[in-house]
Amino acid sequence: MSYATSIALQKALFQLLSNDPAITGYVGAAIFDAVPEGPVDGAHIVIGDEDVRDWSNQTGHGAEHRFVLSVVTDQSGFAEAKEIAAAVSDAVVDATPVLERGRIVSMRFSRARARRVRAGQTRRIDMTFRALVEDE
Repeated sequence: MSYATSIALQKALFQLLSNDPAITGYVGAAIFDAVPEGPVDGAHIVIGDEDVRDWSNQTGHGAEHRFVLSVVTDQSGFAEAKEIAAAVSDAVVDATPVLERGRIVSMRFSRARARRVRAGQTRRIDMTFRALVEDE
């Protein structure tokens, strides 16, 4: 197994999301690895937690990355958050961005959880995706 492709995948995801016109139409440049301190107005996306497992075989090293992309909005309902989440899912599923190290074999949606947070003032959708990455 190699964890070495993790940062390459994260950078590629950031570029993928940042260059998607549907996503930037909703959140602009508000795509973060870590949310800035203090309140963030409007909607934003956070590249979140990651769980990585060995996906090596007899021909080479690889890793299965399960990562979370979160959509957060201060809107009172879930409609905007779900629209943004759909745009994120459309951009990520089956995407094969070029990595600085390794190669994406597959990128799939795994699950999502929509919930109210911060005393019901914020809507958050955490989407988990699965990427299989060969370390070349």
